Amino acid sequence: MSATIALVDDDRNILTSVSMVLEGEGYNVRSYNDGATALSAFDKNMPDLAVFDIKMPRMDGMELLRQVRQKSNLPVIFLTSKDEEIDEVLGLRMGADDYMRKPFSQRLLVERIRVILRRQDTVNGTTAEAESDSIVRGSLKMDPLRHAVSWKDKQITLTVTEFLILQALAQRPGFVKSRDQLLDVAYDDQVYVDDRTIDSHIKRIRKKFKAKDEEFSSIETLYGIGYRYNEA
Repeated sequence: MSATIALVDDDRNILTSVSMVLEGEGYNVRSYNDGATALSAFDKNMPDLAVFDIKMPRMDGMELLRQVRQKSNLPVIFLTSKDEEIDEVLGLRMGADDYMRKPFSQRLLVERIRVILRRQDTVNGTTAEAESDSIVRGSLKMDPLRHAVSWKDKQITLTVTEFLILQALAQRPGFVKSRDQLLDVAYDDQVYVDDRTIDSHIKRIRKKFKAKDEEFSSIETLYGIGYRYNEA
């Protein structure tokens, strides 16, 4: 059966255009223009994944997520027009799975949805593989099934894209991954993304780790070549 995606945004143009793209990909789509209406609908029939705008009338995306998290592990992607990283960090800590800043690529949103739904299927259908899939590299611990990351036993909140990039580097410490290789890991090869996008993701990953440990230096840049993870 096709997954059901809920779109919650007060911008009707976004609701219409994103709905058309998702329906074209075979998804069932439900649209809501405010958080309160969406929450009421979720009480009757929970979707498989939801996309929330942060700024909305009646109930904003943060409050909607808070109330949803009281009763469900529904995967959620945030849309935000703000540049402040506090939105990203707070949203992820509250339990959002990813975020995208407006204006955003609808094709990339589709890819993020696919990745999260695949991960959700794995979590729901697999328990015995959890230990074998875990990655431990010195002070770094990654649990792909639970999308959990810690450094020196301190939890790090990463987006889906950031998690996939770090996982690709940590799987083979000391081996160099080019930007193109990391793009293949993080994005579908049919979606065009500038390779400098990887630099931005690496910068944010480092910043999050340094916020927990100022001495963090395990991700090394090899200028003109790519990146590698050095196990501490």
